[in-house]
Amino acid sequence: MPKKSEAIKVVFRVRPLNSKEKQVGRGIATVAHEDKGVIEISSPDGGLDSTKTFTFDAVFSQKSSQRHIYDVCAAPVVQSVLEGFNGTVFCYGQTGAGKTHTMEGLNEPSELKGIIPNTFEHIFDHIALNGSKDKYLVRASYFEIYNEEIKDLLLSKPQTGGLELKESADSGVYVKDLTSTVVKSVDEIDTILQKGKKNRSVGATLMNAGSSRSHSVFTIIIECCSTDESQNEHIRVGKLNLVDLAGSERQSKTGATGDRLKEATKINLSLSALGNVISALVDGKSQHVPYRDSKLTRILQDSLGGNTKTVMCANAGPADYNYDESLSTLRYANRAKNIKNKPVINEDPKDAMLREYQEEIARLKERLSQMPSISSSDDAIGNKENESILNESCVKVSKECEKVKSKTKAETDKLRTDSNQTAEEREKLRVKLEEEQKARLDTENQRLELRRQLDEMEAKLMTGGEIANHAAKQEAALRKANQELIAKQETELALTRKMNEQEEEKLHLEEQFSSLAEEVASKTKKLKKVFARYQQAKAEIKDLEHESLADKNELLETIRDLTKQLKLKEFVISSFIPPQY
Repeated sequence: MPKKSEAIKVVFRVRPLNSKEKQVGRGIATVAHEDKGVIEISSPDGGLDSTKTFTFDAVFSQKSSQRHIYDVCAAPVVQSVLEGFNGTVFCYGQTGAGKTHTMEGLNEPSELKGIIPNTFEHIFDHIALNGSKDKYLVRASYFEIYNEEIKDLLLSKPQTGGLELKESADSGVYVKDLTSTVVKSVDEIDTILQKGKKNRSVGATLMNAGSSRSHSVFTIIIECCSTDESQNEHIRVGKLNLVDLAGSERQSKTGATGDRLKEATKINLSLSALGNVISALVDGKSQHVPYRDSKLTRILQDSLGGNTKTVMCANAGPADYNYDESLSTLRYANRAKNIKNKPVINEDPKDAMLREYQEEIARLKERLSQMPSISSSDDAIGNKENESILNESCVKVSKECEKVKSKTKAETDKLRTDSNQTAEEREKLRVKLEEEQKARLDTENQRLELRRQLDEMEAKLMTGGEIANHAAKQEAALRKANQELIAKQETELALTRKMNEQEEEKLHLEEQFSSLAEEVASKTKKLKKVFARYQQAKAEIKDLEHESLADKNELLETIRDLTKQLKLKEFVISSFIPPQY
């Protein structure tokens, strides 16, 4: 059965004017019409066809809440990941457009939490309310792509060089030696996020005081083992990538120099490579998709045209002085709407970590069951039921040691009082008793170590329904109701658009004219409409040429600045370092 393809979901968010834009009295050029799913952008210069409209799966204005954006954009993807699909949510836009706020938001107040923190709550609420027969293993990792080098954000020590990208038939593209941490609660996974945020590369530019200077990827892998009616176990593995892209920027606006300029160059090159991948996928004629042109496109390879449910959230500022950048973002997102993915459930994969954990737990239990008892039935340390509790085992070891000591003392005293035994025999018996005591203690220490390892392995797994509470149930019910409402609204919007298209086609087909003059008037009206579209297309071509020229000039300016820096460094090297070195 062929895989069912689906278009990636593209949404667009327009942030409010910031305090600086309000202070200088900037006008609004970009407006979101949420009810129609349309973004309208107007050129500050005015003129013919100065207003352009773009249609997306959903659009968000400055009035949209963080939670509403999560429910529309990310919640369906997260739910799919819990069912065993791969999922990706990524934010794109110019620097200062609100990407990081959309992805991360603020911890306080809770209404300002972004997509990533809301994802944490969604995942662990689902596990808490799921069937008690299901076992879960959740792992998290966090890395950034800085100057085309991959850095592990969960390592505190400085990293020389970057991590390598590898590819395998089972896992696809992955980062070699990346830290992956097992988590069991919202607090634990949030600690991972906060630790990584402290290590992320940020810097100040004229556009944004806390500008992200790298692309960051927070990955959550959710493995679930469920048992069917025939008592057969099935493992599903879902992988979720939450990507906060660095902002595209123009050096003339950001005022970037030195390290900031180098960072901006790498950022723009990787985003340009991403644009080329999108264009190649949409074009359909290209035999080669340039995934290998950058680290970013390699990592997103499966998210764009592969086995993943993907949502792209494009961000833009409303101010008129950002018109060119906002229009570029709109065109970028508009192209991405046509990318097709073929997601499938990852069922019983060979590299599932959960299976390895279960096999290791079974092996440890087998070793424990095969270990010999350390004494007779009268002196046994405890039954198998009590072995499950590590603290009780420790108490039993202490008691056993006391018993062994008492027994040894009694035997020793007996030896001393037995006048018929020679000193040599007494020494042999003493050594034998000590060896027996040591063997008993060694055996119990091995047992305790195996028990510790077993408890440690079992502690990493979660059982569905273990920590369900009233609040989690209410949250899940509310989330389900929101998803049903959003799905209904999306269906209504799609039907409305389709009906409008069909009505327009129907009017064209059913036109009948009572006179020649009426037909001429109708055809003239159509001709004017077609001519207007033609003029609009010409204006669009002119805009694209202008944008291409601006990009070219920006690149040339960047090359000139980098060349100056290179010559300066070469001059310093040649002046202070002898040629022979």
